Order: sequence, then C-alpha cells, then structure tokens
Amino acid sequence: MKFVTGSLKKDTEALKKLLPAEDILTFDFSSEKGLAFTVIYADAVTDKQLLGEQVVRPLLHYTGKPSAEEIKTKLTFSEVRTAKELRKLAEEVLAGNPVLLFEGMDEGIVVGTKKVFTRAIAEPSTDVAVKGPREGFIEDVKTNTSLVRRRLKTGELRIENIEIGRRSKTVVALCYLEGTSVEKTVKDVKKKLGEIDIDIVPDSSYLTHFLASRPYSLVKQIGTTEKPDIFCAKIAEGRVGLIVDGSPIALTLPYLIVEDFQSSEDYFVPPYRATFTRILRLLSLLVAIYLPAFYVSAQLFKLQLFPVKLLLTIAGSIRDIPFSPSLEMLLVLFVLEVLNEASIRMPKYVGMALSVVGALVLGETAVSAGFVSTPAIIIVAFSGIGLYAVPNLIEQTSVLRLLMLLIAGSVGTYGIILATAFILLYLVTTENFGAPLLAPFAPMVGRDLRDSMVKYDLGSLKMRPKTLGSKNKRRLG
Repeated sequence: MKFVTGSLKKDTEALKKLLPAEDILTFDFSSEKGLAFTVIYADAVTDKQLLGEQVVRPLLHYTGKPSAEEIKTKLTFSEVRTAKELRKLAEEVLAGNPVLLFEGMDEGIVVGTKKVFTRAIAEPSTDVAVKGPREGFIEDVKTNTSLVRRRLKTGELRIENIEIGRRSKTVVALCYLEGTSVEKTVKDVKKKLGEIDIDIVPDSSYLTHFLASRPYSLVKQIGTTEKPDIFCAKIAEGRVGLIVDGSPIALTLPYLIVEDFQSSEDYFVPPYRATFTRILRLLSLLVAIYLPAFYVSAQLFKLQLFPVKLLLTIAGSIRDIPFSPSLEMLLVLFVLEVLNEASIRMPKYVGMALSVVGALVLGETAVSAGFVSTPAIIIVAFSGIGLYAVPNLIEQTSVLRLLMLLIAGSVGTYGIILATAFILLYLVTTENFGAPLLAPFAPMVGRDLRDSMVKYDLGSLKMRPKTLGSKNKRRLG
C-alpha cells in the first residue's frame, strides 16, 4: 500500500503509473508565491470548466502556507476531501473527481467536479398511469435519491452508499426508514451486498441473482419499479430499497407476488375500481397462461368440453390443417414471439409497421393457406394481450404458458392440474427475507387482505402490512 510522500514529482509519477491510460491528463501550475500544484484528472468524465473556475483560478493567487486545510478554504467548491492512499486517489480520478497534489504535503485533495450526463426526468414507458405522479427514475443515482428525499422529508430516511464491482465501482444506494424497516432485513441485505464479488454491475438486475433466496428459480423474488412514488410507498410500508447507479429500475424487498397485480393508479381511483382492475389483471394472466393449453387439451383428449355450436365451428376450421393441435399452437406461439422480439429490437416506426404486417397480412395468409386455423390465431392473440396486463411478470408467465402447452399436448387436463398444484406448492414454500411470496393468502393474514386483490378505502388501511413485520405498525391516525 503506497501513500503520498510530499514530493510532487514522485507522487505524480506514482499516480500516473497506476493510471497509464492516455485520457488521464495532468495539469501543472504555480501560485504567485511559487507553490507548485499538479491536477490529475480523467479527460472524458471531468468538468474542466468547473475545475478551472473553482479550483485552479483561486489557487493562482494563493500566498499562504502549503497546508491542505488552508488550501481547502480557498477553493470555492463545496465537495472537497483529502486522502493519503495513492490507490484511493486513483479510484477518485477514475470516478471523474480530479486530484490536486502540491509540493510539501503528504496528502492529496479530491475535488468533486465530475461531469454528470443525465437525461430528463420523464414518465417511464413501462409503467404509464392516467392519474398520479408522472416522474420516473433515471440513470443517475444522485438524481434518483433526490427524488426519494423530496417525497420522504424525514430524518428517519437512511441512504447508505455501497460500492459494488471490482472494476466498475458502481454505487448502490441502500434506502430504508429507521424504526419502520425491519432491522434484520436491513442487516441481511447489507450482508448479501457485501458478499458480492463481481467485475462490473451495469444494471440493477445483476443484483437480483445475489439477493434472491433461490437464485435459479423461475419465480420472481425481488420487487422492481421505475417510479419514485411507488418506491417511497414501499419503503414507508417497511421494505428496503436499492437504487443502482446507471439503472432506472430500483429494487425493493422483501417482495410479495401480489405487488405486481397492483398499480400506482389504484390509489388515486375509487376502491371499487381498483378492486375491479386488480381482479381483471389476475384473470387476464390466468387466461394468458392456461387458454392455449386447455384448447389443445380439449382437442386431443376431451372434445366434450366445447359447447356443441363452438365444437362444430372449431371442427370446420381445423378440418384441413396438416399439423396436430399441439404443433399448430406451438407454431403460432413461435411466430408471435418472433414478431414481438423483432418489433422491440427494430427502429420504432419500422417496428410498428412490422407488428401490423405480422398481425394482419401474415396471420390472414397463414389461415387462407391452411397452415393454421382461425381459432388458434384468436387464442394466441388473446393470450399474448393478456400477458401484458401484468407487465412485470411477462418473462415468467410466457415460459409458464409454453410449459403448460407442452404438458397439455402430452398428458392432457390432468397434467395441467398436476403442474398447477406443483407450482402452487413451490410458491407457498418460497420466501425471501422472511416474507412468504404468496402472503397475505398463504399464510392467510386477514389485516393485509384489505390491500391485496381487494382494495379498501384509505381509512381502513390504518396499519402497515403485518407480513413485513415492521415494529412501527400504525401509519394512519
């Protein structure tokens, strides 16, 4: 471990040896009294104009002693600190904060003049609301924490910055309310974050693998949101939040699966409307997962499940289809997934045209040519639309839909029922940070049912969710 020696030439050479990249620049200048200074900075990520105006210009007229404390008082910038270890100074330079070295002092001054590139705060495209706040997180951790601080103006709010990533040194802001969030959950999250050993953390999704109790599970175990109002509301209930620098998606835990059937708009509309939409989302998801499977199962094993008139219509449609029901449904699902992926990856306007061409021209042509039947197109289209009623669960439910379809084509209705029972058993036995995934339904928590699939009025939600185990139980009255 090497430290600043006080020799300007040796310290500069040692720091440049740690940072040999061409974009790491040095700037030498002297004060009126002849005191030599050297500024070492990263060209691309340092605000050079701010550096010149608030650091270099004041020191050109410095006539005092070579003391770090006196020099810091002459700088007109608020974010100034000192460090003696060369490796620490090198990390600050790479983060965009210039390091000031001067002859005769065994420590360097770090000036926080890094250049921050941010986009405007806008409504997230994945969580659009007709009523309620329209702000969304962006990729800058300081901006995101300021959005949280603006909504939670309390001294109980704790924001702790943790660096993760050997090379990226990504800042992860751990947010919680002192006295409201469960202390054990906070400690467990800190412990798991401290155990992460990875090169780079480009997005918050990288942390979910290390935080989940079952990392390789198909089931989602960490809550996600792009809206500060939802993030703050979950923290106020007793959860712990994580904001990752470079990612607009914040994490919340512990996570309950019922969260993804709720929307921020539910709290700005009458309770009966919120209840209706939550139940509608659940039914849409069940239809999306099971409708293709039951259609195939009924064709292969139990035609009596169809009403007579519908059976005659289906029989007329599939009469000349060359594929089996299972293969036909898989083919249509495959085409749907390809169209969906292509429309997302292609340029915006081309993707919109591709969706229209794929849905109308390709579908109509396939039916006319006799490759697939009209009912199969309708069922897959309805199933695809239903998945987007709960957008946060699309990845998991699309796989479950395919799994149910394969089981239905090989075993039939009994296979679907057994697979559903196995999934429910798996969900019931899964918990993360002490909270059961299916709470408040399994185990049944009567008090928490008031804000689950059924939404009570605000006056009935006086207590925080019992499932989360917060010591500060009352939130209203």
